[in-house]
Amino acid sequence: MADMKSLSGLTEQQAKEFHEQFKVTYTAFVGLAALAHLFVIAARPWW
Repeated sequence: MADMKSLSGLTEQQAKEFHEQFKVTYTAFVGLAALAHLFVIAARPWW
């Protein structure tokens, strides 16, 4: 029972490692998306 895995098949340690990397990647994606939106607003403001 000690080596029981979750529905994803990952151990708790593997899930924590994945989550840490996911947070970094997601933050970078959101930052780049926000920057792209700011560039579009600067180029063609709608107000």
